[in-house]
Amino acid sequence: MQVDALFYQLFQSFPAIFFDLLGQPNVDVSNYEFTSPEVKQPTFRFDGVLKPKTNSPTDILYFIEIQFQKRAKFYTRLFAEINLYFNQYDPPYEDWYAVVIFKNRNTEVAAPLRYQEVMERRVLRVYLDDIEALAQQSVGVGLVQLLAITSKRKLGERAQRLIARASQTLSGGDALSREEAVELVQTIVLYRFPNLSREELEAMLGLADLKHTKVYQELQQEVRAEALQEGERKAKVESVSRMLTRDFNVREMAELLDLELSVVTDAAISSLVRSELNVKQIAQRLGLETSQVMPKAIRALLSEHKSEEQIARQLGVTLAAVRRMTQPKAQKLETN
Repeated sequence: MQVDALFYQLFQSFPAIFFDLLGQPNVDVSNYEFTSPEVKQPTFRFDGVLKPKTNSPTDILYFIEIQFQKRAKFYTRLFAEINLYFNQYDPPYEDWYAVVIFKNRNTEVAAPLRYQEVMERRVLRVYLDDIEALAQQSVGVGLVQLLAITSKRKLGERAQRLIARASQTLSGGDALSREEAVELVQTIVLYRFPNLSREELEAMLGLADLKHTKVYQELQQEVRAEALQEGERKAKVESVSRMLTRDFNVREMAELLDLELSVVTDAAISSLVRSELNVKQIAQRLGLETSQVMPKAIRALLSEHKSEEQIARQLGVTLAAVRRMTQPKAQKLETN
């Protein structure tokens, strides 16, 4: 999951967090909806737009951009997006602001002088390493700040404190329950450290059991889906040997099986090697050059623990050609 998507999830679920970031906790968030519209010619997409639900000209429209890395011509592109948005959607609102959330001040690129006036009047900048006071007042701001923490130890400590404070009421009357806080914290921590096991995550967050949380259950579903896909992929690869009996070439098999050409080629060569065909015969059967077949065929026979002499005889190649494939590996092992 990209960091932009995490911000989208936070602001869409809890728009009060956005106004907490701006130090405006008294805004009526029920009057806003969070979207991510696309503007065309050329195609741009905002990280987010907080748009009033009413069409009153006195309402304020907010454009939101997330910047965790330096980006050349960022402000030029931002103002181009905003102008295209106004041209395409023609919203009724007279007042608007561009809110840019930076990881820190080092990720900001200076705006050209031609934008000085609009920068002063219309751009609000938030630096996540400068909002400690706000983070102490708002659980939501604390969640946003987690996204900028790179230290596992510090992230764990902050996450535990946020979960403990989760009964706090957010501005605008939105209550962030402990369950919601745990799920959001989990999402952020797993984004930062995707290889954490459940036990490591539990220890990091100081929680007893995460098996029943929404985030962990979704993760389990993703793993199961990947396992099913992997099983399907394995079955497809195994079907290559059967398809070879029907005179399909590798490109046709790759297209029919929806597999990468290299995967099908490797499987086909391995299958034909087991049929004891030589390099020229395999190349002719698959419509490949012998130079494409020989390295893969040698590797396939090496995996079956054939000797160099046996490989050379079966493939109809010189012993020297086989040794060019095997000796560099042996030399590397000796060096190590």
